[in-house]
Amino acid sequence: MAGYKPVAIQTYPVLGEKITQDTLYWNNYKTPVQIKEFGAVSKVDFSPQLPYNYAVTASSRIHIYGRYSQEPVKTFSRFKDTAYCATFRQDGQLLVAGSEDGVVQLFDINGRAPLRQFEGHTKAVHTVDFTADNYHVVSGADDYTVKLWDIPNSKEILTFKEHSDYVRCGCASKLNPDLFVTGSYDHTVKIFDARTNKNVLCVEHGQPVESVLLFPSGGLLVSAGGRYVKVWDMLKGGQLLVSLKNHHKTVTCLCLSSSGQRLLSGSLDRKVKVYSTTSYKVVHSFDYAASILSLALSHQDETIVVGMTNGILSVKHRKSEAKKTSLPRRRRPAYRTFIKGKNYLKQRDDIMVSRPAKKHLEGYDKDLKSFRVSQALDRVLEPKCVIRTPEVTVSIIKELTRRCVLANALAGRDEKEVTRVLNFLIRNLSQPRFAPVLINAAEIIIDIYLPVIGQSSVVDKKFIVLQELVEKEIDYQRELLETLGMKDMLFATMTRNDSDPVPEHVPAELPEEKTESPTQPSDTDKNS
Repeated sequence: MAGYKPVAIQTYPVLGEKITQDTLYWNNYKTPVQIKEFGAVSKVDFSPQLPYNYAVTASSRIHIYGRYSQEPVKTFSRFKDTAYCATFRQDGQLLVAGSEDGVVQLFDINGRAPLRQFEGHTKAVHTVDFTADNYHVVSGADDYTVKLWDIPNSKEILTFKEHSDYVRCGCASKLNPDLFVTGSYDHTVKIFDARTNKNVLCVEHGQPVESVLLFPSGGLLVSAGGRYVKVWDMLKGGQLLVSLKNHHKTVTCLCLSSSGQRLLSGSLDRKVKVYSTTSYKVVHSFDYAASILSLALSHQDETIVVGMTNGILSVKHRKSEAKKTSLPRRRRPAYRTFIKGKNYLKQRDDIMVSRPAKKHLEGYDKDLKSFRVSQALDRVLEPKCVIRTPEVTVSIIKELTRRCVLANALAGRDEKEVTRVLNFLIRNLSQPRFAPVLINAAEIIIDIYLPVIGQSSVVDKKFIVLQELVEKEIDYQRELLETLGMKDMLFATMTRNDSDPVPEHVPAELPEEKTESPTQPSDTDKNS
């Protein structure tokens, strides 16, 4: 067997996501740090000023974390019930939050007791924010009202009663101190002006609104509710620009990147989608372990914090671009040592002795060389090989089929080994690059183990899953064939129309008058 030829592993096109600049940018985060909170994390907000701490609202507490700390540096717990929507002021010195008992509280980040308490709502306050002048607070509650409060006087200035359901989200304009936006479960998003007693613009989202966001320029408004994220043009009277439906469950939070070029949305489907604000296409996606309730980005996108329903806070920090410290290198032989004799010319009486390179066989090649076909198949069905290099497993199955020993390799297996083979088939049978080889293997294993169906519930379930997969694939193929048939008919019709000459329009000609030849006599003359 000195002339054994190793199995040629067929190469296939690499499948996966396209590597773009966004992929490189958003994948450049370290392994997330997870912090356990006392309850579901309903809001995360970063301070706009150094050192860019962030406030986490969960249960009846508000924790202030440093950017790189895993323990809170400050805690506000003066709440009788659940706290909501802790938000920093633009100078980073004050913090405002709502609560389940309808009280809006204002805190100094250097103290513990509230500086102000605004009482006026009769139900839970779910959204609060500072206006652009930093002297007023906007709040929205489950009593269907939106209120504007004056911080120095601790008094209520205005009350708007234009929503017909819970007001669960809102934000204030960063440019105009009189404008603010609220979203409600009555499916509407309304823009209020403090100089009037009613809303100045109302747009219909179509779903209960969970989050709203104003672009820094104030020209665009984003609303999220249900599975939809909608972008509205404020300068055109609330015209709908685009409606995005990329999540499978309710979208709960929105966030803008520091440059304003990317829009992020979090959802109960455990995903965070990153959109381009020019094309509004998804350019990246993050996966998390639980449903997402809150999302925030720090200055220059250095940190991304996600709060989930199970009370877990996921914190990702961007990788630093620190220069690698050069270690002292051990002295190596000079370059001339390696090229010594390279240019030596063969003399007349010299004999060249070539040393053949020794070829090392892979484990499965050694098994095939010794006709151990079952062991070769077991070796390529190991989890490491199946997950990382499935093309190696398929190539070995193809080689066993060529040798007509695949049935021998699959026979005589116990429940665990049969389950491993079926798992591989279920995982890769629907892939077009592997289907021709694996369909044959599936037929063989069904023929071998059909008489023992019913003896193992685990194997029976795997066969049922394989059957459903094959039926689904057959349906796909049938739909594709129908589509191809329709396309062929359309192309044939277009070709026939192009090949038929178009009749030219010829104007009708008047019948020509018959003129008698002067040399031939007329009938009258003949009769006469």
